[in-house]
Amino acid sequence: MGRRYRIIILSGLAVLLLDQLTKIWVQRSIPVWEKGFTVIPGFFDIVHILNRGAAFGFLNRHDIDWQRPFFIVISVLALGLIAALARSKEDDGPFFAYGLGLILGGAVGNLIDRVRLGVVVDFLDFYIGAWHWPAFNVADMGICLGAAGLLVSFYQRRGRHVPDHL
Repeated sequence: MGRRYRIIILSGLAVLLLDQLTKIWVQRSIPVWEKGFTVIPGFFDIVHILNRGAAFGFLNRHDIDWQRPFFIVISVLALGLIAALARSKEDDGPFFAYGLGLILGGAVGNLIDRVRLGVVVDFLDFYIGAWHWPAFNVADMGICLGAAGLLVSFYQRRGRHVPDHL
């Protein structure tokens, strides 16, 4: 197995394991829809939220029932895209491999929740005053950080492919 695949698999497994362990901990220790405890007063709490939608509460509505199969299909398509990108011939450096691995771990973590529970468990609640950022989880962090890694990788690749005459 090549270095790229090891990075993708190990970083994906790290995100997946941390995601599932933290979600199990939240489910066992905090009642649904309640605040468990404050980490940083006035800024960061651990809560137990169930999200039927996607990132930032997108499609998190109780009056529609097609979110679960829709997001399962999207997750499976994302896994296929990750596999295709992982097999690409060009060496895009560590940001590329780590980015794919973080996205892979996050996508699988949230997919497990959707298949097992029909919803995604979110628990990280950042806020200032009455304004709250939508609650999220470790899988969401993996997806966002992985996407940032891919953007850095694509930017670096773009810089390597500038013709000499420019």
